[in-house]
Amino acid sequence: MKFHSIEGDVTVNQPNAAAVRDAIAARFADGNGFALATINLDHLVQLRRDTKFAHAYLAQDFVVADGNPIVWLSRLAKRPVALVPGSELVVPLAYLAAETGVSVALIGSTAEALNGAALALETQIKGVKVVCQIAPPMGFDPESDAAAEVLARVNASGAGLAFLALGAPKQEMLAARGRTLAPDVGFASIGAGLDFLAGTQTRAPKWVQAIAMEWLWRMLGSPARLVGRYARCFGILPALMRESWAQR
Repeated sequence: MKFHSIEGDVTVNQPNAAAVRDAIAARFADGNGFALATINLDHLVQLRRDTKFAHAYLAQDFVVADGNPIVWLSRLAKRPVALVPGSELVVPLAYLAAETGVSVALIGSTAEALNGAALALETQIKGVKVVCQIAPPMGFDPESDAAAEVLARVNASGAGLAFLALGAPKQEMLAARGRTLAPDVGFASIGAGLDFLAGTQTRAPKWVQAIAMEWLWRMLGSPARLVGRYARCFGILPALMRESWAQR
């Protein structure tokens, strides 16, 4: 399934959670890094107007569908992919890291959330090793010298898997830069996944997720921040539907 960006097509190249787990397991076995992005409608809006974000996405090794609209559009294109929310990848990938002897780094959010997420992972998963926690300050720039220092710290820690909880486009841009500055590290951009794990943010109830209304639950909880964002997302749906139909 392909989506247009200002710099070229972005492909959802991992059809489901099992496929992305297998792909990452192969990278761990070979000692190679990767960058994983979880695409959603907000990303598609940004990809059509932000050159830097588009460049970062094109540098990602793996892209999965994080949002029901992406899944529905893939079905319209007759190139179906399954829903793989970034926040739901944290625990399975941490299990995989523990099984394969790969250490973990946590980047983003707040020190409180990172401490809570590390404790939750170490409690749930036997053998997982969180060797690096970095909560960058407000205004963190993924293109700055400070970002290069963050990547150097992750590299020096020996971590083979780094969860990035910086939000788009920062986490994807840092992951893309990490492919050059820390090529042996796997970077997974997971949004609020560490906050959910730590309990510093609450995800929508399961029944809300089941009826594909998580976006509404989030918007009602933070209307000032999200109403405009979701309006832009709905605004590009007609074009996306036409483009998906053309891929049939």
